[in-house]
Amino acid sequence: MSVFMDLNVNYTADKSQLQSLIETAAHLGFSTVAINYVFEPTEIPAPTAISELMDPLPIVQGRSRPIRVLNRLTIVMSDASHFRPTAVEYRRFDLLAVQPTTEKLFHAACMIYDVDIICISVTEKLPFFFKRAPVNGAIERGLVFEVSYSAAIRDSTRRRYTIANAVCLMETCKGKVRPLPVPPLDLRGPYDITNLGLLFGLSDGEAKEAVSSTCRSVVLHAETRKTASGIIYTVKSCSDSPPADCKSRLHPVSQSSGWLMVNE
Repeated sequence: MSVFMDLNVNYTADKSQLQSLIETAAHLGFSTVAINYVFEPTEIPAPTAISELMDPLPIVQGRSRPIRVLNRLTIVMSDASHFRPTAVEYRRFDLLAVQPTTEKLFHAACMIYDVDIICISVTEKLPFFFKRAPVNGAIERGLVFEVSYSAAIRDSTRRRYTIANAVCLMETCKGKVRPLPVPPLDLRGPYDITNLGLLFGLSDGEAKEAVSSTCRSVVLHAETRKTASGIIYTVKSCSDSPPADCKSRLHPVSQSSGWLMVNE
């Protein structure tokens, strides 16, 4: 049975509304949600402790366990100084996302910034084109791209931009990345989101993964980013000396002191 997640439930100061959103998500079958705090950039907000927000947490529909609630920070960037990689405030959040507004910042987010999610504002004409090199670089680093669908539901003009930009992203990725079609406020069931993913150029399997295994990889990436200093994968070798091309299969792990050996 698939484990569905919604990693973009926008924070609201109305506690009762936020509780209602979490309860609705549990009823729709989402096992994990992330409360999204958007930083544009002013003072970095402090996340509300989950125990203060709701206790006990509602039980997920069809499962016997309570929903898991995470905190996420999204940084809307119009300048490189808006992202501060050493800021201790970032560590208060479980997930870290950036929304670049220029091509230069998009390239930096794909290739340099130690984040989990790159948000794409697809509701209007983008000021740059997606290029394969930075997109593939983000994929290799374990990042995912997020496409929000809520504007496409409300407005026909934004719907055209949303579908066109999402399809453009998928063509650039050549199917190597699966965007997360998650909503900021308008909660939809996971299978409704799967159907919308088909409009973005995803196959049925890819659309389902976008709200299940892809989200799970984001959560695992965030946990590794915050806790791991290095990762190594070992295999039994029939020879004491490594093959001559061994060095060509060693790749550095992002922001870590370890190495990852890729065995073909």
